[in-house]
Amino acid sequence: MSHHEWLAVHHGDLPFIVSFPHTGTEIPADIEAGLASPWLARKDADYWVDVLYDFAHQMGATTVRTALSRTVIDVNRDPSGASLYPGQNTTGLCPLETFDGEPLYRPGSEPASPEIERRRAAYFDPYHAALREQIDRLRADHGRVVLWDAHSIRSRVPRLFEGVLPQFNIGTHGGASCAPRLTEAIEKCCDLTKLGRVTNGRFRGGWITRHYGAPANSVHALQMELAMRGYLHEPAHFTEQNWPAPLDDAHAAVLRVALRDCFAECIRFATTPNER
Repeated sequence: MSHHEWLAVHHGDLPFIVSFPHTGTEIPADIEAGLASPWLARKDADYWVDVLYDFAHQMGATTVRTALSRTVIDVNRDPSGASLYPGQNTTGLCPLETFDGEPLYRPGSEPASPEIERRRAAYFDPYHAALREQIDRLRADHGRVVLWDAHSIRSRVPRLFEGVLPQFNIGTHGGASCAPRLTEAIEKCCDLTKLGRVTNGRFRGGWITRHYGAPANSVHALQMELAMRGYLHEPAHFTEQNWPAPLDDAHAAVLRVALRDCFAECIRFATTPNER
């Protein structure tokens, strides 16, 4: 565990790290006071993803998770404020709107530059210090590390993408953050489910994938963005009364098998010295 109560770090022995940047829902009271709606501030969380991957520790993985809502600060965004997807709708380091374009703050309560910098120092920097520490630890012990950035999103978000999102969305920054051999192995695990998969489509990897992925330096990073319909039942219309929907373990069984197989491939790749 870290010395930050909102930051949980589990030390695994194998050279495989799972990052959970968006599963948190906690919001400090001073920030919540300026919000338009606490529900809207939690609406876009990657609900239950850390529970979906509850087998990670058993498989020997290291995990890093923030309990804070992405509304507080998004640890998967470029800290400079530069857009990860120029020309497309997205959210920033301290989001001002939901994925649907709803204002997160009461008028006049939006965080200005000094507040954004305060949140970055208090929350963003410790998360990334923890990730870097674990990458360096495991790389020193094993020589190679795989970082899996775990995400999910509603299947339909018209403001962000057209139509229905494929079940599995693999992002490797256009192939720059991860070896092709590993990407292909993950693709095969996903394709066996017949649930639908795209690589480097709408979600090509956030700042975590792009920043840490350095195959030439033996750090291979990828983002997995799951459509939530694979593990819960998405309502036709999202309201404070029906969202978040609960995780459905029986419904999630096929997805969990595929994700476990993906993890096995990551570990195999990371622990096989001659694998390219």
